Amino acid sequence: MTAPVAQGIPRPWAMLAELTHACPLRCPYCSNPLELAKKSGELTTAQWVDVMGQAARLGVVQTHLSGGEPLLRPDLVEITAAASRAGIYTQLVTSGSGLDADRLAALVDAGLRSVQLSVQHARPAESDRIAGRRSAFADKERAAALVREAGLPLGLNAVLHRANLDAIDSLVELGLSWGVERIELANAQYYGWALLNRDTLMPTPGQLERARTAVESWRERLGGSPELVWVVPDHFDGTAKACMGGWGAVSLAVTPDGSVLPCPAAATLPGLEAPSVREHTLEWIWDHSEAFNRYRGTGWMSETCGGCPRRGEDFGGCRCQAYALTGDATRTDPACGLSPDHALVRTLTTGAEPRPYVYRSHARSRS
Repeated sequence: MTAPVAQGIPRPWAMLAELTHACPLRCPYCSNPLELAKKSGELTTAQWVDVMGQAARLGVVQTHLSGGEPLLRPDLVEITAAASRAGIYTQLVTSGSGLDADRLAALVDAGLRSVQLSVQHARPAESDRIAGRRSAFADKERAAALVREAGLPLGLNAVLHRANLDAIDSLVELGLSWGVERIELANAQYYGWALLNRDTLMPTPGQLERARTAVESWRERLGGSPELVWVVPDHFDGTAKACMGGWGAVSLAVTPDGSVLPCPAAATLPGLEAPSVREHTLEWIWDHSEAFNRYRGTGWMSETCGGCPRRGEDFGGCRCQAYALTGDATRTDPACGLSPDHALVRTLTTGAEPRPYVYRSHARSRS
């Protein structure tokens, strides 16, 4: 059934292009779904080229070329060039594995504008352990040097969890030694493989408090250069955050098989049929699809959120988190201190006993 066009919704300005779910790393906090897309089901080069053109016409001005590991797409240069021709700013989000000077030069010639390099820990051995692959850290060091030599803006991204939250100082120092322009310290969001490993990844309140203090100290010392971004976990301050700036409000995500979602984790919600670029245009999907209209605005909200003065700011919080914790995607995000389910979040932060990681793998996803 065709959903009505949502009134007053501006065009999206950002797009996450998940080019593949293939990845040489096995990070246990990965937000990719447990059912990873197979290579045989990925969009073709021509389809991704068309997606970039559609995105530009829709209003998208920036795209993250991501995965998995986007460098595993042999046609990454062609996809980057298509986005650049369409006038879209391209950022490569990569683990660094597989990046060499020739490949980077080709990407720069194609219009690549910046690189975001993921790091699991500042200590090589710990980084490799979390990534589930030997020499992963060495690959990152080489990639950082190549990006600097190419003159591209370089950002460092670290997903924070119990195993690395106490390494804020060394992570910032690592970024400084690599000459990055931006350091993003993003606390893990518990979707996909991170949800499967939540008990092991969830930090203690004491860790979070120490980390916040460390970030504040570094911000004073750095004075904004490089930019230091601290993405606070939702449960830390009892204030829910607007999902992706509001459900279907500012951005969209295209998965390797062509499914289009308001946020990368939305595929986990029951009954939400993700529209596909194989069947519809991005414009139709943004305006008319039931998936993008389901939780837009405030009309769908329960009494708890509907009467809240913050309803136009946080839009009830994260729908995927609400579903993961309560089994009901329409409930108030339990991260909110006003949620009747807030006790669920407090229970999670009491410090469950860590267990061995369940590492990301295609074999696990099919079992």
